[in-house]
Amino acid sequence: MSTPTITSLAFLTPGNFADDDPYTGLEETLQLFEYGERLGYDGAWIRQRHLEHGVGSAAVFLAAAGQRTERIELGTAVIPIGYESPFRLAEDLALADVLSRGRLQVGFSTGMPHADLLGDLVYDGDWRGFDLSYGRIARLVDNLRGDHLGGPDTVIHSPGNVQRPRLQPHNPGLVQRIWYGGGSLRSVRWAAGNGINLLSGNIVSGEDTDDFTTAQLNLLSEYRGGLGEDRPTARMALGRVIVPFDSADAGTRARYRDYAASRHERTLKPRTLAALGPKRILFAPDVVGTAEQILERLTADPVLAQVSELRLELPYEFHREEYEQILHDVRHLIAPELGWRAVSPAVQEASR
Repeated sequence: MSTPTITSLAFLTPGNFADDDPYTGLEETLQLFEYGERLGYDGAWIRQRHLEHGVGSAAVFLAAAGQRTERIELGTAVIPIGYESPFRLAEDLALADVLSRGRLQVGFSTGMPHADLLGDLVYDGDWRGFDLSYGRIARLVDNLRGDHLGGPDTVIHSPGNVQRPRLQPHNPGLVQRIWYGGGSLRSVRWAAGNGINLLSGNIVSGEDTDDFTTAQLNLLSEYRGGLGEDRPTARMALGRVIVPFDSADAGTRARYRDYAASRHERTLKPRTLAALGPKRILFAPDVVGTAEQILERLTADPVLAQVSELRLELPYEFHREEYEQILHDVRHLIAPELGWRAVSPAVQEASR
């Protein structure tokens, strides 16, 4: 069995906030991004969530995070493309990326959860015949490439200049930093065929197997086999919920155990989720315990051995101090044992 060798360590946070005090939660999430950078993490990612106590616009949040950090990659996983205009979102992402000096990593998914509630509000009319799948993501990527609009003689006049029209700011490098959250064989084939980086987390489709590990290994193999000559080394990142006990107090440890126990049943057999239709869904168990126990499980995980990028998925509805404790213990007690090395102090100092 191969031993995992992690070269990139990131975390994904849900961005919780209280219904009656959203500012405090959002500010604490920005502080968590700053804390992760100080610890030497390579990436900090935010979930995009609609109708929930979470970030509804990842582009806006990451623009703010870009002003609070200097080095760390800034990611979002995932933006459901069904809510978005491929052109307008491309404008927002390109602007946020320029402001962060090219640090955005943007993950997408297809569809539109809560479509029965939000479809008419987003589109102000009949949206049921629209393409809310891969083609919508492909159009956004094409917009980011910045091809000129109209014919070769088409120009627009604005105060101070005359120019050929295209998406502004023109920032074609972001195209190489687009990701897809692929949980099915069909989705990873599409991502590979379009040269898009792959995010694979703790939820996958059960296709010809009821075993989560087998299903995820099949996804990675399918993705690698489908990469084209233009992106032979597209990035793959693996997400796992990892909750170490080591520097937590007794009460917090008990809470972590209760959290893991409440989610264990879903890992025992394939399930269906209303938002995903009839698909058979498989869940990975959370990795909870001491650093020693966690390392024993991670080093025996054949999926982790297939990737070099690990993304720590932080639990929903925890407190900032608990998130910081988890990030601290993973960074100091777990990741180095998997071969990861933090950015050198010299590089961190130069980034300041």
